[in-house]
Amino acid sequence: MQLKQENFPLTVKDHLVSNEEFTLDFDAEKEMLLTKPQPEASKLSQYYESDQYISHTDNKKGLIPFLYHIVKKRSLKNKLSLINSLKKNDKSILDIGAGTGDFLSFIQSEFRSVTGIEPNQKARELAQEKGIFLEQDLKDVKGKLFDVITMWHVLEHVPNLEETIRDVEALLKPNGILIIAVPNFYSFDAAYYKNFWAAFDVPRHLWHFSKASMNKLFSDKLSLLKISPMVFDSFYVSILSEKNKSGKLNLFKAFFVGLRSNMYALSTKEYSSLIYCYQKPE
Repeated sequence: MQLKQENFPLTVKDHLVSNEEFTLDFDAEKEMLLTKPQPEASKLSQYYESDQYISHTDNKKGLIPFLYHIVKKRSLKNKLSLINSLKKNDKSILDIGAGTGDFLSFIQSEFRSVTGIEPNQKARELAQEKGIFLEQDLKDVKGKLFDVITMWHVLEHVPNLEETIRDVEALLKPNGILIIAVPNFYSFDAAYYKNFWAAFDVPRHLWHFSKASMNKLFSDKLSLLKISPMVFDSFYVSILSEKNKSGKLNLFKAFFVGLRSNMYALSTKEYSSLIYCYQKPE
């Protein structure tokens, strides 16, 4: 089961903040989805103003935040293991969309230098309390070069997509590694929940990617080394999707949808979220 071009346009509600409705349009040329209308850049921040937006608040109250932080602990280890498998030498790292700094805090002893970017002021302040000082914008690191650049569920949020991609590529050293994790709307759980799928997360998610679109968006200067699944995402996203659909958590149902999504992906490789690992040639 998979969403197809004929399923779009699709009307999706912002379940987190505004209850406004947005449309997902299919871009056949790039094989991706576009959120329309997209909020003006000056107004986009208001759609993140919620205590339930955990990556900006460190909220631990309630079952969903509790589950989120359990998964995050395991995820941090997996992310570091992935980086070390691709880049073993003394290295510098840039984490774009660093949130409250947990990833950089976890890995900083492994790197020669760690740098993070986070536009949200509240998240930067929480990171600073952990000893992680974050820049606000990509322009704040312009001219620097990094061995590793990571974007964990960030690319779908950036207003100027192609400009941002070019800027990020320019920050990567020769032989450097670029790691990007994004939701995959061709997954089973996306097709199952359709307009209630939590990973659409409009309008915070402005773009929605497939493997084909990721191949087309990044320049030929980068080599795709591997695509890895984020197997926990299907379970967490299914819990949020059940809440969007019925107003209830329905944990058992969400678990089986998440499990079915991962089982389906064993043959299709279309997991709920995918990690794309690129390398810039020397």
